Amino acid sequence: MKIIVTSIFVQDQAKALEFYTEKLGFVKKEDVPAGGARWLTVVSPEDPNGTELLLEPNEHPAAKEYQERLTADGIPATMFGVDDIHEEYKQLLAKGVEFTMEPTEMGEVIIAVFDDTCGNLIQIAQK
Repeated sequence: MKIIVTSIFVQDQAKALEFYTEKLGFVKKEDVPAGGARWLTVVSPEDPNGTELLLEPNEHPAAKEYQERLTADGIPATMFGVDDIHEEYKQLLAKGVEFTMEPTEMGEVIIAVFDDTCGNLIQIAQK
C-alpha cells in the first residue's frame, strides 16, 4: 500500500492552482470537473508520478471550520520537504510568499511556515 493522493482544503481552486504552480513550482496533474468543483491535483516536478496533492474546495462547513481553526492556532495544514531550506526561503520570499516563521532549527530539522493565500499555513522542512 502507498499514498497516491493527499488533499488540502482551499478557499478557491483557481487561486490555489495559481499559487501552487507559479509560486511553489508544482505542476498540474489532473483537472477534471467534479460536480460544481474540480478534481484538481498538483505534483512535484521532481516526481511527476509521485503523490498528488488534491486542491479540495472547503465548501463543507466542517472542512471550512477545520481549516479556519488550524490557521487561527498557527498549525500548518501540511508539510513539504526541501533540500536547502535557506535557499528555498529566499526564492519564495522573492516571489512574494509571506512567511509566518522564518527558517528555525528544531532539533535535527529546520522548518519554516508560510501562508498559501488560500486559507492554509504550510510548513517546509529540511532534515
